[in-house]
Amino acid sequence: MATATDRAVGFGLVAFSLILFVYYTLWIIVLPFIDSDHSIHQYFLPREYAVIIPVVAGLLLLLFIGVFIMVVMWKSRKPARKSD
Repeated sequence: MATATDRAVGFGLVAFSLILFVYYTLWIIVLPFIDSDHSIHQYFLPREYAVIIPVVAGLLLLLFIGVFIMVVMWKSRKPARKSD
């Protein structure tokens, strides 16, 4: 059974993901249809970052997955036997 701390952390992660999804969706889908002189544009990054940020995040994810697999394989390696 999940403890209260686990539930709080899970709720925080879901809330963060929902906020990030809504922000990114507004940034990419809705913002191009709003006039560029509207005041809402000051709350969003330039559109170039809409491609750069996910690419960097994906590369970092692949890096961490590769490092994790390397560490697990290195730790599970059996020592070589010495032959007489």
